[in-house]
Parts: sequence; C-alpha cells; structure tokens
Amino acid sequence: MRFAAALSKGFGAIAEFKRRSPSAGDLRPDGDVVEIARAYEANGARAMSVLVDERFAGTWDDLRAARAATTLPLLAKGFFSTPEHLLTAREAGADAALLILRDLDDATCASLLREADALGLDTLVEAHDADELARATKLDAPVIGVNARDLSTFRIDRDAQLALLARAPRERIVIAESAIETRAQGAAAELTGANAILVGSTLMRAPNPGAKLAELISRPLVKVCGLTRQEDVDVAVEAGADLVGFILARESPRRTDTLLDAPPTVLRVAVFVGEEHETGADVVQFYARENGHRSRDGVLRRNGAQVASVVDLPWEQADETHLERARTAAGRVMLAGGLGPENVRHAIDIVHPWAVDSARSTESEPGIKDHDAVRAWVEAAR
Repeated sequence: MRFAAALSKGFGAIAEFKRRSPSAGDLRPDGDVVEIARAYEANGARAMSVLVDERFAGTWDDLRAARAATTLPLLAKGFFSTPEHLLTAREAGADAALLILRDLDDATCASLLREADALGLDTLVEAHDADELARATKLDAPVIGVNARDLSTFRIDRDAQLALLARAPRERIVIAESAIETRAQGAAAELTGANAILVGSTLMRAPNPGAKLAELISRPLVKVCGLTRQEDVDVAVEAGADLVGFILARESPRRTDTLLDAPPTVLRVAVFVGEEHETGADVVQFYARENGHRSRDGVLRRNGAQVASVVDLPWEQADETHLERARTAAGRVMLAGGLGPENVRHAIDIVHPWAVDSARSTESEPGIKDHDAVRAWVEAAR
C-alpha cells in the first residue's frame, strides 16, 4: 500500500498539517492546506498527515483538499475507533489511518487492522510506552508510531521515545512522532532505528513550513570537533552545528577529559581511539589505534551498534583517493579529514555524505576555536 511503501525507501519525514494543538494552542488557524500540501511535496516529504479532529480545529474537508492538491500518501489523524471512521477516511482520500493504542483494547485494534486492510488502508498504530509497544508488536502492526508526547498529560519525553525506538522490531516500519525541532533530533531518531519522523507543530509554527521541512531532512549534518571550552561549544551551537565533538583520546592535542554541556537541539559526540568508556554521549566516534595514532577510518556507534562509517585521512597525511573512497562507501558516511570552509562544498557535491566533520580548520590553536572560522565552516557546510 502507498503509505507503507513510501516509508520503506530510506529515512524521511511525514509532514503534518494541523491548525492547533491541545497543548500549544493555535498554530496556524487560517492555514491553507492546499498551499502547505504542495509545499510539503515540493520539499521532500515522504507522506503527509492531516488532523481531522475538531480538537485540533481539523475537518474531513482538510483531508479532501489535501487529496486534491498533492500526490503524497495521506495519513488521516484522529481518534478512530469504529469501521465507519475508517470508511470515512478512505472516502475522503486517505491512504492510511491512525490507531492509538491508548484508546483501543487489543481486540478492537485487531478488528480495525483487518477492516483497514479490507478497505485498502494502511495504518499507523501508535504507542507511547513499553506496554503499548509490546502490544503493537504482538498485534503484528506493519507500521508502528512511537510518540514522545503522552496524550494524557501532553508531557514530552524524548529520551523515553528514543529508548522505545531502540526496542522496536526492526522488521516493522517505525515512526518517531512529536518533539522533533532540529536536524540533530531527527538524526537521533534515525540512528536509533526510526524509518521516518512525523513532524507537525515545528512545521506549522514556521514562517515557511516547506522550507523548514527541507531543513529538517537535509544532509549532511555538520560537526564541529575538538571542542575543549564551553564558550566554543556555545558558538558552534549558535552557528548552527548539528554535532559537537569532544576528543577523549590520550594522544590528541585537542583532548578533553569530559563532555561539555550542549542543548538537546544538538548531538554530543565522544571521540575515542583504541578504547572507550561511558560518557553519556549521544554518539560515539571510534577509531582503532595504529602505530600510536588513530587509524585512518573509524565508525559511529549509538547504543553500542555501528550506525555509520567515518571516512578520514591517514594520520597527518594526504590521500588523493579520499573523496572517491567516501563516495563509494556503503551506508551512512561521515566525511572527515582536510575539510574547511574553502573546500567542503566541493567535497559534499562529490560524496553526498550523511555528515561532515572538521576540527583543525576551525581553530586558532589545538583545542582553541576561532569563532569566525567556526561560523564560516558551518555556513559553508550547510
């Protein structure tokens, strides 16, 4: 079916249209669903979600208008509990319907899954805790949503969401719902196993929802590494870096003994050579130790599992095959080594990496950042 098929093609986003939120109030009460649907499609959405419930100031007419405006698969979002709800969704143009386990017992949900299948509808079965995730898995839901927002209290817990994403069955399509405001937060869900993020309020608050969507799903991510001072971390974040890196290898002139503070809008990366230990970092960048220095290439790990490769230069050497090796590497690639504001765009155009990494080009001396250089690096890489 169209909705599930669109989400099985690699990491992407479901872009949501909603006029208001029960927790945040009015978002875009006079929003033009036709204009926004077309903007979402033009800016890379895999699918579109449309709120049809009156508590969100939604109507079935919004879904019908979106259907007439876009070829994207459409998810009808509401509090559905009967076959009639599903039939209405299908007739209004939906390709999928939301089923919230908080409001449905297993027998009812199983019946609705069968009814949806008979109608040619996909479903998004939503869980927000471990018990509901287990229920969704047992119900054999093909598409499972993990919501960071507790719909009873409206409280957001992104750490709990990421922990659930890590436990979700890999053979299902898994969606991270709610609380995605930055590229880094979307990337955390991606690295933890989500096939897609569902983003609503962040887009609807933005002056240009389509441009904000394009920003959230764009790659590469930009990393500023070799940070040793809090003021430098703060500048990197302010400049728009997605990843901030802290080198804990004993031989590095950029060594720090601890990870410095960073807001939840970015990911902290702990860089190790030869051995590693627990730091609380969002991501670990690991190199083997060879001849007293780091190996040429490394890996990125999250929750102990490799999630990307790091294609780098040999220690203090050049390599004319660097970009070609990165371009032909399988899977997610972080490109590192010899990159600065003057050449990173050329490298990105050749390699199309998942992330780019630089330490030396942004410093005035090892471990001390030149703030203008940090800003120039981020601007060039974005």
